[in-house]
Amino acid sequence: MLSQLQTLVREVDGRYATDAELLFLQTYLQTARLRFSAYQKIQKAEKKIVQQVKQKLVVSDPQLFRRGKVDLSAKWQRDTIRGLRFCAHALLVADEDGLEENFLLWFQAVMRSFKAQSSCNMTYKVMQDVVRQYLSPQEAELFCPILSQARLLLGQ
Repeated sequence: MLSQLQTLVREVDGRYATDAELLFLQTYLQTARLRFSAYQKIQKAEKKIVQQVKQKLVVSDPQLFRRGKVDLSAKWQRDTIRGLRFCAHALLVADEDGLEENFLLWFQAVMRSFKAQSSCNMTYKVMQDVVRQYLSPQEAELFCPILSQARLLLGQ
């Protein structure tokens, strides 16, 4: 929404915006309460969400956080928290394009350099299931596509 708002301000300089140009804003306002509520729930449950995702991943692949003798679980946790926060921010401001441009493409390069695509794919898949425990169905409907976008880009 923020990038769309910036574009709108640039394009309508000196004139009134058309109904079509304002449609995204009307759509955002219709979902604003859900977005605020979901954002606050995610913020409050962040540690639990990440812990549950980690537990499920370890059950499915006990060696997922190991490279030889090196334990990568602390790094995974930092990266996962960062990703969850960026996704939650994109939910709040309805800016999936900004999420991709400002975080996901950069983080994709980082994850590829560490050959962590499989871990990312599994992490964001499991995270979609876990967050549904904390969000209403309507909130999850707004947030899970954002996690899916993260999974798609980071898991390649």
